[in-house]
This record gives sequence, C-alpha cells and structure tokens, in this order.
Amino acid sequence: MDVDTPPPDTSYATGTIGAKLKDLSGVAWTTGGSLVGSLNPDNVGYRTSDGRGGYVISATGKRYKRIKRDADGNIIDVDENDDGDDAIPGNIVVQFSNRDGEQVGEAMDVPTSAGSEELGALIRSLLEEDEDDDHGTNKARIPYAFFAKVERVTRSKNPTTGEPVTRTRVDEVDITDYASLKAFLKDYRKEVSTEQTLSLTYQPLALFKVRPVTRCTDTLPGHTEAILHVSYSPDGKNLASGGGDATVRFWDVHTSTPRHTCKGHRDHVLSTAWSPDGVRFASGDKRGMLILWDPVKGEALGKLQAHSKWITGMAWEPMHKNNGKCERLATSSKDGLGKIWNVRTKRCEVTLAGHSDSIESIKWGGEGLIYTASRDRTIKVWNADEGEGKRVGILVKTLVGHGHRVNTLAVSCDYVCRTGPFDHYGKIADVTSKDRDSTEWRNGAYNASVEKYKAFKGSGEPERLVSGSDDFTILFWNPIENKRPIKRLTGHQQAINHIAFSPDSRFFASGSFDKKVKVWNGRSGDFVATMTGHVGAVYQVAWSSDGRYLVSASKDSTAKLWEIPSGKKARETLPGHEDEVYALDWSPNGASVATGSKDRTIKIWKH
Repeated sequence: MDVDTPPPDTSYATGTIGAKLKDLSGVAWTTGGSLVGSLNPDNVGYRTSDGRGGYVISATGKRYKRIKRDADGNIIDVDENDDGDDAIPGNIVVQFSNRDGEQVGEAMDVPTSAGSEELGALIRSLLEEDEDDDHGTNKARIPYAFFAKVERVTRSKNPTTGEPVTRTRVDEVDITDYASLKAFLKDYRKEVSTEQTLSLTYQPLALFKVRPVTRCTDTLPGHTEAILHVSYSPDGKNLASGGGDATVRFWDVHTSTPRHTCKGHRDHVLSTAWSPDGVRFASGDKRGMLILWDPVKGEALGKLQAHSKWITGMAWEPMHKNNGKCERLATSSKDGLGKIWNVRTKRCEVTLAGHSDSIESIKWGGEGLIYTASRDRTIKVWNADEGEGKRVGILVKTLVGHGHRVNTLAVSCDYVCRTGPFDHYGKIADVTSKDRDSTEWRNGAYNASVEKYKAFKGSGEPERLVSGSDDFTILFWNPIENKRPIKRLTGHQQAINHIAFSPDSRFFASGSFDKKVKVWNGRSGDFVATMTGHVGAVYQVAWSSDGRYLVSASKDSTAKLWEIPSGKKARETLPGHEDEVYALDWSPNGASVATGSKDRTIKIWKH
C-alpha cells in the first residue's frame, strides 16, 4: 500500500507486524503498537522520511509524566525527568542488513518493546516484498537470529613508548534471546546511543528442528578396551569407533550392528577422522602409524609410518577446496611436527616444523590455512593453498597469548567443512548418482560444497579461531587479519579440555576439568551461560545440527543434554555407562547421539 494513499488500512493499526506490510518508509510503531508517521500524522511526535535517507521530526515538544506504581497499582512516584529504565525511548531507528552487508529496506522506527519474534515477522515481510514471494512458501516460517553492531573502545599504553593507545573494534552482539530491544539497550546503554541508527544484522536459523535425545536405544559391545573416539560419517549413515584395543570398528547406524572390525594398529587408536566426502576414514595410533580405511569394505587402503611418536590429531582438507578431491590429510604428533599427506599417492607433501614441543591439536580452516596448537604455548598458522607467491607449508604467523600449553582448537567453519556437500538429510541437492567415484557425483558434490560454504560465510564473515589452554583461559582470534587475540575469555577454574562451535557459529561451547560447560557468543566472544550439573571433569561436547542443543560427556559416567542458550541446568541426563565417558558425537542428520566409554561399550541415544 502506498503511504500517501488515504484512508489507511485499519488492519495495520493492530500492533502486529504482519505479512501485509509493504512500503514502510516514513512509518513508525508506537510502544502501544499503533502506527505513527505519514499514515497517522495527527499523532503527537512522529517522524516522516525526508526522501534522502533522513527524517523530519515533528511535534516533539510535549512531555509525558512517568508514573510509577507499586504491586497493588497505587501511584508511588511521578517523575518527569526519570533517568532509570524509563529513560530508554519507546522507539529506535533500525537499519536491517543481511550477512553479506546488503541493507534490506529503509531505516525505520521500531518500538523498543519488540523482541526477536516481532523483528523476525518484520524481516519476513520485507523479504517477501522484495522477492515477491507468496505466504505459502517456507520463508514465512523461517526463524531469524539478530546481531547488533556495537562499537567498543579499548585504551592501553604502548609498552615501548608509554604513550596511550586507543583501539576501536566493532562487535556483533547476539540479541536474539533478549526479551526486547529495550532489554538489550539497557545492558549496552554505554556502548549504544539511542540517538543514532541501530544496525541490526539478521541471519536465518535452521528451518528444521532436531528432537532432543532422551533415551538409550542400543548398547554396542565389541571393544575390549576403553573407547577413545566415536564419530559419525558426514552423511550420518555410518558410525566409526576406535580405542585402546587397537581396532577400528564400523557400525550400521540403522540396525546398531557391527559392519567391520578393522585390525592393523599395534597400539591405542588416539585419533580418527572421516573425509568430507565420506569415502575414506583415517586413524592414527600411539606408535605414529597412520592407516586409511575403506568404510564400505572395511579394508585398509594404505599404512604409513607417519610420525616417530603418537599421533595427536588429524584434519582433512575441506571439500570446497582443491576441486573437491579430498586427497589431502594433515596430521599432528607428539614429536612436534605436523605433516600434510596425499592419501592417493601415500606420500608426505609437506612437513610443518617450527613448534618446540608436542602439537596437541590441528585444524584445517575453510580459507586455506592450517592451525596447530602446541605445548610450547603457541598456535601457528600455515598456508595450505598453492597460488601466486604462496607455497604450501609456509608459516604465515604465530599466535602468542597463552601462559600454558594449548590443548584444543575450534574454527568457526568446522561443522560446514566436516559435513562437506551433505545437507541435514544426508543428501546432496541435484545429485542422483550414488556412485561416489563417478564424475557426476564428484562434480555435484564439489559444487554443493562450494555453495554451502559461500552461504555459511557470506561476504563479511571472518574465520574465527578459539583456543583452550591449561592456563584456564580461552583466547578468541581473528587469525587471518590479526596475530593478537580479540579477547581473552576467563571463567573456567581448571584446564579446558574441548571447544566446539555450533553449526551456524552463533555460539561455541567449552568443557573443562572444573566440571562446567560454558557457552560463549561465537561472534563477539561474550559470555552467555554456565551449564552446571556434572560432578566430574567434562571431556567433550557436541552440538545438534540445528544448533539448539548441546551434549557433554563427563568423567562422572554420564552425558547431559542442554538447551541452548536458555538452559543452565541439564534438560536431560543420559545415564547408563559404568565408567567415564570419553567419546561423544551427534549425528549430522540429527537422528542420534553416540557415546563411548571406558566401560568398553558404545551407547546410542535417540528421542
């Protein structure tokens, strides 16, 4: 409806930001929900667009008394100049933009009483207007997360000259779980001015919902020693495990029965990893032996004496890189070396030498970088792509900041790189062939991986790295742009064991020896919540594919299910193991959770 066409449709004055909304320029909502602006110019104190992106504000001289009442409704105070919570205005000018930085609609007045549901309804109206969609599409039901851009100024002294140094950074604060804009503005009143336009970035959340796991449906015996690793394939259709009995076992997810028992290691299997296309599975043991397996046939594709000491981690090259070949694997070891292997030729392409002590964790990022964390308290960033002026294995930078050994790393794109081309159903769009060696499947999977990564990243999404250490702290990095940490996150009281980003990278979770699970904002590093309930050290955490739930494995012989970010107490406790729970994974298709224990069994948990 054109804003200059009288008379206004009364359906707009109901206070619901509905799908009928079209041209919104010069329109504002009052805190009561009625429209003011050019549609209702008789209202006192309205704003109209001046046609150049600004506003003409009229009839602003009238002031209203602020009336406070007690619990019984009696007036206890009248103050025209109250600077408390009521000092936050009833409306604020908001400009929406997507993850690519593209503005959606014009800046508009929005009531500060609006929460994420009302903002989501407004975004759906704007998108349907722009894209001329019907209301019968899924777009009308997509939930959204919202992030406010907050400018923060830090002041310090130059350690050399002693001169004051001022640094400004812009954080994206997740406001999705605030009850209203007013609650957010109250918490950030020192950083956010209500006199300026508030920039809100929206991000669609998962349209599907994973059901919370509540019961043990199967117990899988077979291993004769503690189970140290369990992991689902990228499509969620296979499960692999490795442990102290020096075997790797593949399991049928649907029937919960063993498919293959693979022997070849001579010591504890300490590290395992699926290739993003699901064609290969790699395992490394305490003697430095690396074995590549065919998970369909259960046969070894190759054995390599990769390191002189035990293998501490491994990471596959993401499928959206190197034309989707999935041929390169990076390994790390207690011998202080990292290596990049070509699994097709069975040769070591590059040795990553530079750490002075054991490498504890290795990650392959989505931007062509490899990250290694060491007991020497440093994190090193290595180039993994060939190109103009670049060579594989060159040290890009060293990240320094921890005061003790670095135990674990997490990259914001871990989940996208892990699942490769597969969606949450375990399928690849527009690919009909099931032969993963065929040209049709390889090309379709590569294209799907590229599109999936682009959709995740957007144009302005930097790759973020998080590291956990024995110094009880977590450091939040933007490793591509800066060698200094963005933020040091404190709160844990003992060493950090494991960190994992949620699939959409909105949050990341950390598990520690202090028996706590903590959840942090994935874009700003702000603390979100502490999950208390475990009575033993937390060894590992895993996210559901929709990012709404988190499971944790503990020394107390239980796993616990948490609702994110609202649940500070466990929604479900998953008991049944007779000893410490070392290993944990949530299927990428959301169907089940697998836990592996020192009691030598795997348990499958479902809704």
